[in-house]
Amino acid sequence: MTIERVIKKAQEINPEIDTEIIMRAYEFAEKAHRGQTRKSGEPYIEHPLHTTFNLIQIRADLSTIIAGILHDVPEDTEYTIEDIKNNFGEDVANLVEGITKLGKIKYRGIERYRENLRKMFIAMVGDIRIMYIKFCDRLHNLRTLDALPENKQQRIAQETLEIYAPIAGLLGIWRIKWQMEDICFKYLHPKEYKQLEYK
Repeated sequence: MTIERVIKKAQEINPEIDTEIIMRAYEFAEKAHRGQTRKSGEPYIEHPLHTTFNLIQIRADLSTIIAGILHDVPEDTEYTIEDIKNNFGEDVANLVEGITKLGKIKYRGIERYRENLRKMFIAMVGDIRIMYIKFCDRLHNLRTLDALPENKQQRIAQETLEIYAPIAGLLGIWRIKWQMEDICFKYLHPKEYKQLEYK
């Protein structure tokens, strides 16, 4: 994934979109994440780019697109929410802060399911766009599960089916919901998945 591809997709959906600020956000995030890699070995910046591409596909607004590019900066780099606010404004900073807080929710199995849902609904009430970023972030993480040990693959897939996919359905984001479920099925029921794949 490249910033050029992200910008091209954004222009296809909205020819009037401010591509200059998208490029500025990319340059900020690229500098912040420079030298970082994911478990898959790819440069870390690939992840926010994929997340942002997913957001553009569901027609997110410009602030959400910018926040998608920057969503991991405060958690994984030396830059802060304040730095984001100073460079990209309060709306973007609030979205990034929301996604950072949401990232602190840990999955503890089905018995904690309702508590996790409650926290996510509170985040939605604050600003539903935070959930859009979280879904698009999760979708790319699912697509790169191969890089993780099997126990983590299972945990993340189970968590997604129990928490993320149902909320995506409630919000009517079917494109994301179906993709999540399809990938999770592959990891949770590999034999059945292969049988369906070859039919």
